[in-house]
Amino acid sequence: MLVSAAVVITIACSCSLHPVFGQDCPSRQEIQGSLKQVQKLLSAHEASYLQSLRNLKKKINLLQSSAGRQTTKAINSTCTKLDAPINGRKLGKSHSVSHEVHFLCDPGYELVGSESRVCQESLTWSGQQSTCRDINECASSPCLNGGTCVDEVNQFSCGCAKGWAGATCQSPLPTSTGGAAAAAATLPAATTGPFVRPSRCSIVQGTTHCTCEAGYTISGRDSNICTDIDECELFHNGQAGKLCLHACVNTPGGYRCTCPVGYNVTRDGRSCRDIDECATRQNNCTKDQMCINTYGGFQCVLVDCPKIPNATYVKTSSMRCERNPCPLDNKACSQTPNSFSYHYMAVASNLSAPRVMFRVSALRPMGDTLRFSLLGGRLARRHFTVQRSDRLTGQLMLVSPIQGPATLEAEVEMSELERRVQLGKYITKITMFVSQYEF
Repeated sequence: MLVSAAVVITIACSCSLHPVFGQDCPSRQEIQGSLKQVQKLLSAHEASYLQSLRNLKKKINLLQSSAGRQTTKAINSTCTKLDAPINGRKLGKSHSVSHEVHFLCDPGYELVGSESRVCQESLTWSGQQSTCRDINECASSPCLNGGTCVDEVNQFSCGCAKGWAGATCQSPLPTSTGGAAAAAATLPAATTGPFVRPSRCSIVQGTTHCTCEAGYTISGRDSNICTDIDECELFHNGQAGKLCLHACVNTPGGYRCTCPVGYNVTRDGRSCRDIDECATRQNNCTKDQMCINTYGGFQCVLVDCPKIPNATYVKTSSMRCERNPCPLDNKACSQTPNSFSYHYMAVASNLSAPRVMFRVSALRPMGDTLRFSLLGGRLARRHFTVQRSDRLTGQLMLVSPIQGPATLEAEVEMSELERRVQLGKYITKITMFVSQYEF
């Protein structure tokens, strides 16, 4: 463009200095028009150059600011050490920026506070302090027939009312016969067995009184025969709730609770606790796979980076893929996601809603705006939505219960914007393994 302007000026000067040579020179009006066009083009180039220069200065300032913060924190670039909660444990040893630690409680205790915490750029931990609180086993009123419940560590005991006995005061006691002589009755062999017992009879003032062992009752009109009480059927839908969380098996003189495959019966004898096949190495996952514990089982997962046109990705950790640098002239590459993160969760069937299932945060935002959105099909949008909890955090919300067994996937997209221009976007994929049971 500068060359064109020079040509126009040269022609004008030549025609004014040597008019006698008979050259076919443009008129003054044509020269002025050409000069105006050149001036407009030069102004446009100048504006474009100044805008590029401003953008370059802004990026340099951001890089200098980021480098300055990193230099300032180089001496102490870790967060303060977090101890494991009493009656619990901590998973994760690194306290460096962007690293996570997780907290678990021992059986009989529930977690209060944040399950996971992240070391932030400010060298402070995200979330709330984690503690383990004793679970009140008496909250479900397990003691029957007027019994008094005493909460203990990971168990409970019942103080039974008069006339009742058993772990949950489920069995009636025989009435007192005073000091009268007892005359034990005998039964034919055909009427004996684990669920049939002879009664204990006594004669008091000429009247016969018969009683049964705990867990048995007089059978009909025959006071000599005691039959087993089926506690599972009798207390199936009592006011204090079911005797067992999962299944009840009647036994001679009592009962026992059972759990499905993948669960153990807890110390109280009524509830079920998931077996962590990953922690106890009761799984068949290969070295390349990661074991994910689920309710009643486990899953072996292997994260592969996505294959997207115009971009390539590299695995930077077992659960994260990041985009390789884009060529300067490849605009389509710069519009693809900067990273993909993968997370897996175990969820109980019919979990109550609404509730927060997952949070996505930006540790080092570059732009002036963050935007969170839910990706995926109709099934994901039926059960989930995305809400903003603060300026830097979005949360995945469960809006309707999920009937298990099922596997659901939800994708949360976080976009960084500067004056409505996209600087980058990050995809978080959450896979939920929903169990068959509601515990």
